[in-house]
Amino acid sequence: MAIDGVSGRTSYIGSGILNLRSQIEDMTAQLANGRVATNYAGMGTGRGLAIGLRAQVANIASYSDTMTNINTRISVANLALQRLNDIGSEVKGAAASAGSTLDNTGQTPGQKTASLDFFDSVDMLNSQTSDRYLFSGRTTDTAPVTAADQIMDGNGAAIAGLKQVIRERLEADLGTTGMGRTIVSAGATPTSVQIGEDFAADPYALPTPIGASPYGLKISAISTTITGATVTQPTETPPTIPPAAPNPVAMGIDLGAVVPTEGQTVSFTFDLPDGTQETIKLTASSQTPLPANSFAIDPGDPLAVPPVPASPAITAANMQAALTDAVQKLSGSALAAASAIKAGDDFFSNTPPLRVAGTAPFGNATASVAGTPADTVFWYHGEPDSASDPARGTAVGRVDDAITVQYGIRADEQALRKQLQTVAVFAAVTTSATDPNGSNKLAALNQRVAANLATVPGQQTIQNIQADLAGAQAAMKSTADRQTQTKALAQTMLDSIEGINNDEVATKILALQTSLQASYQLTSQLYQMSLVKFL
Repeated sequence: MAIDGVSGRTSYIGSGILNLRSQIEDMTAQLANGRVATNYAGMGTGRGLAIGLRAQVANIASYSDTMTNINTRISVANLALQRLNDIGSEVKGAAASAGSTLDNTGQTPGQKTASLDFFDSVDMLNSQTSDRYLFSGRTTDTAPVTAADQIMDGNGAAIAGLKQVIRERLEADLGTTGMGRTIVSAGATPTSVQIGEDFAADPYALPTPIGASPYGLKISAISTTITGATVTQPTETPPTIPPAAPNPVAMGIDLGAVVPTEGQTVSFTFDLPDGTQETIKLTASSQTPLPANSFAIDPGDPLAVPPVPASPAITAANMQAALTDAVQKLSGSALAAASAIKAGDDFFSNTPPLRVAGTAPFGNATASVAGTPADTVFWYHGEPDSASDPARGTAVGRVDDAITVQYGIRADEQALRKQLQTVAVFAAVTTSATDPNGSNKLAALNQRVAANLATVPGQQTIQNIQADLAGAQAAMKSTADRQTQTKALAQTMLDSIEGINNDEVATKILALQTSLQASYQLTSQLYQMSLVKFL
């Protein structure tokens, strides 16, 4: 029979020793790094699942970083929105409680507050995190709002700001006579009074003739309690047949043969440029001195021989004078305030902004013209707001495989633009201390500013924007909570595939070390064996 030599036995034993040493080295490495293997090949059949689980954990970490960045941006934006909300309350309160005391600049303390708040508002709308502007929509590298001083005062002599636009509009609304582009006159009879709109018509204008201008008071309605008087509601005088340009619209009252009695009234209602209405109510009076907003009843002369009866014609002339005075006061007060509000709307709500067409003086202006960057400040430079493209959708972040949140904002959204516009107009208007209608003008302006800053059902508010952002944060919090649980489960499964039991590995190492020691001893004995010893 064949007999193996010592070398054969030791070769067999040697390979076993090497295998034991290899196992010890592998398990020592496992004990050091806490993993079954340093590559996926050593993980056996669980390698595919491990790859998928590791990718899931990495995605969750990426989504977590995204949510951190978005939360930072929303937090900064919300701080700006909260300050803007506070500004709206401050200016509204200042307008509601403001008096008519003017400083050396022609403004009230409430307007001074609005001026400071306007500059603060512009700063808030230009908020940014890192190099990203938060109120520019998708154009995040562009500051959305022009510098506050340029909006107010323009950029040099050639580029008009809000204050100049307001002054030009006021000139156009008041007209050359200060009567709000109206004419008070006697009517067709000696006992009648008429008020009509004054404008220049062009029957040759194409494609359609020029009608009434967009400026000044627009007559709306007339009513009276005077017995026997006849009123004519607004109508063309005389009516025209197209394509001729419309004639001026007028309304009037004819006393006829009747003399009004004490306390009887006639009311003239006008539409103002900002969409509001004002009514002049004149009361018949025989008092001396004549009360405000009254017209004198002609008493006649009962002591004359023969007695002279009261004259409807003289009373109508007194009414005409009273109406002329009332229209001048209305133009210098409520119309002036409404004109400023409308000018602000033309400046902020339109792109490009609208201005009075023509050159100074503007008392005879009949049209508006779009401003250009060469002659008018454009207040907004971000992505324009669009109803078909919601502002929130201009910044979208994916926070899960199937979940995105929207948190974009545009500075020209209705709520933000309207408040900025109102605060700017309030801060831009000045009043002369010698203006006899100054107090009434300020009262009318304060009233409109407070009304424009009030919450209107159905219109967007700053709180609506904050609610949208809060909704995005709530969605992210819910997603983050779920991802935390998912990550924990995935990590547990991954650890079960890639990880080891330290106690188990340590025990195996000890067992292998014992086997190795025994193998070394056996190998040593084999090398010492000889034929003599064997026999």
